[in-house]
Amino acid sequence: MSQSRYRELVELLNRYQYEYHALDNPSVDDAVYDGLMQELKQIESEHPDWVIPESVTQRVGTQASEGFEKFTHLQRMISLLDCFSDAEAVAWYERIAKLDERVATANFWVDSKKDGLACALHYQDGLLQTAVTRGDGNVGEIVTANVKTIRTVPVRLPAGHRFARGHTEVRGEIIMTKVDFEQLNANRAAAGESEFKNPRNLSAGTIRQLDPRLVADRPLRFHGYDMLRDDPSEVPSNQFAYQTMHELGFFVDRVAHLEPELSAVLEYASQFDTLRHNLPYNTDGLVVKINDRQLYDSLGTVGKNPRAAIAYKYPAEQATTVVKDIVISIGRTGAATPVAVFEPVNVAGTTVQHASLHNADEIARKDVRIGDTVVIFKAGDIIPQVESVIFELRPKTAKRYDFEDELDKQFPDMQFVRPEGEAVYRVVGGGALVLKRALQHFAARGALDIEGLGEKNVEALVDAGLVEDLADIYTISKQHLLELERFAELSASNLVAAIAASKQPQLERFIFGLGIRHVGAQTAIDLANHFGSIEALSHASIPELEAIDGIGSVVADSIVAWFADIDNRNLVEKFKKLGLKPVFEDKSTGKLAGKSFVITGSLETMSRDAAAEQIRALGGTFQTSVAKGTTYLVMGAKAGASKADKARQLGTEVIDEQQLLKLIDK
Repeated sequence: MSQSRYRELVELLNRYQYEYHALDNPSVDDAVYDGLMQELKQIESEHPDWVIPESVTQRVGTQASEGFEKFTHLQRMISLLDCFSDAEAVAWYERIAKLDERVATANFWVDSKKDGLACALHYQDGLLQTAVTRGDGNVGEIVTANVKTIRTVPVRLPAGHRFARGHTEVRGEIIMTKVDFEQLNANRAAAGESEFKNPRNLSAGTIRQLDPRLVADRPLRFHGYDMLRDDPSEVPSNQFAYQTMHELGFFVDRVAHLEPELSAVLEYASQFDTLRHNLPYNTDGLVVKINDRQLYDSLGTVGKNPRAAIAYKYPAEQATTVVKDIVISIGRTGAATPVAVFEPVNVAGTTVQHASLHNADEIARKDVRIGDTVVIFKAGDIIPQVESVIFELRPKTAKRYDFEDELDKQFPDMQFVRPEGEAVYRVVGGGALVLKRALQHFAARGALDIEGLGEKNVEALVDAGLVEDLADIYTISKQHLLELERFAELSASNLVAAIAASKQPQLERFIFGLGIRHVGAQTAIDLANHFGSIEALSHASIPELEAIDGIGSVVADSIVAWFADIDNRNLVEKFKKLGLKPVFEDKSTGKLAGKSFVITGSLETMSRDAAAEQIRALGGTFQTSVAKGTTYLVMGAKAGASKADKARQLGTEVIDEQQLLKLIDK
């Protein structure tokens, strides 16, 4: 990641933070901000020398806006460290346990993390004197008149309660419930007025209105989450703070409770991921604090975060990532569908590394380019989609995607046409041409080696409508074939038998036979040896693929894009239902394992393809050109001098055909 990318992130996140905290009018959802913030933190952890003072990680928030009197918080309103998984929460716990041995026996106070406007209420001798927004954590805005209109905010604390004497500060979140928000928008729609975007923005914007009467008309609520006294010992635990706030007349969430240890917190967090959707307000996670306030305070802070608390957030419905490539997939109907390949990112609980861009018009409309940072989401929590491009982070080298030019580059042996009135480019000759080529490859010797399924018979089967995809060959009966002019009793029987005999192919042959772009016979072997099953391969991540020796980003992107196509996923499932069971045979221990071969010239005893099969069957690697790691160059008849010269330069051993036969025992 470049330093210029880091500075662009700092600038953009500063703008987003200003919009959120000072203007109460964010231009992006929290998930987008969180995704970019995670990237920024990752860069800073890897390059601490890049960190600059204006980075948002070095500040609590942004300055308060103009229009209200300012107030300096007596104790800074700090934010919490975000954790997005059990592993991150455990890492947090282990860090603080090393700092203080009391953490090992500590219990935890857990509450929902509400999406609203943080506010501090200051009471003097029981009377509400000042209400202050969070602002930048150090300085907020006085909004007392507006907050007094909220019915869940006590103007006076109960007489006789000991905390009604002296100074008491109650902190909490001003929110609007989902039902109230929907009703308010329904009323506005009926009146022909524009609807509000979300409850959080509305709550924050309402509190900053200069007319308290307008605030009073909106159904805001205050949920207490903390209480401070001048003498900290008066509030010994977070549980005590909640109980006392309840006694003083504040609403505290029924979700809040005590857990005895971190494992119990994580178990509850798993359950709450489902329960939270039934709550009356929006929440994207839990707040987890060490309950003992003395221990909490003694652990101190790191930057803007207290060590003793975290915000356990659930996987976002949205995320940001970078477009690594745009690969075009040809479906069974001949349609050309562009697929964006991403840097892997977690969205709604699963890793997303690709998404369909649908067609050329959609790419142009959103102006998606390779190298862009994009916002992605899951449509219906299932299918990943690109929502928008963050243009501020676009690399200067990013070029507009030329769909027709890419078709020519990626499929030079095919012609495409875009029918009038349609958005999709299709292969000239349609899906039949694509299927014929794919089936010929699938049945070829290097793949499933189905005897009798050559070019002419493939054309006959496709033209007769007997096969509409590769898997359909396993539904063909002898009677089907006898209805075609090309087949007689014997030829029909032989072909049906040959197809049936191919139902347990070697895994690498099946992978090669699928026709995934850039996946040749040797790459198919490497994939089979690494993953061991087609199911494991179908779920492979880009980093996992790129970690395999010989597989670069282009091949990895192509594999991911192939399995991203719904037609291809359905095809693999159909093979399974029709009884095709690829067999994995580990060749990594074969007698030629670790040895690589290049053959130049012609062989007398076998073809070059047959020799390659023999080498691969024994665990060796067959290469088309001499490279630094090549073990043997096999010199056949009429061999040119160029490969021999290169072999001598690289120290590759040169052998003849007879020496090769001894190695493979033929």
